Amino acid sequence: MVKANSLDQQLEIDLPDKKYFTIGEVSEYCQLKSHVLRYWEQVFPQLQPNKRRGRRYYQKRDVALVVEIKSLLHDQGFTISGAKVRLAKGDSVVEKGEGEADSIEYQIQTIRKELKAFQQYLANSY
Repeated sequence: MVKANSLDQQLEIDLPDKKYFTIGEVSEYCQLKSHVLRYWEQVFPQLQPNKRRGRRYYQKRDVALVVEIKSLLHDQGFTISGAKVRLAKGDSVVEKGEGEADSIEYQIQTIRKELKAFQQYLANSY
């Protein structure tokens, strides 16, 4: 779990200091339509806001995940299935420790793992 302060920095949006956010608030903060958020809840199993009396309540970690999904899909050009795989592998910035995802060491380790996996794939294929 990531501390709330680091989540605010990671989100790069100014979230009020409260525990729960409605779908309308998250929609406004993340500049997405609410139907997109509802669709992403169906597609991405990691995104599960609390539901009470038919209303959705997002926590800061949910908002961070929405921002990450938006970045994967809109900024980095992932497809929905590609983003699902990326999040399922545990490469989520939301799940990392404070500052770990931005460190050069972490990036080098990730590249090495991907190269080893690709090397094994090539060895098994030929």
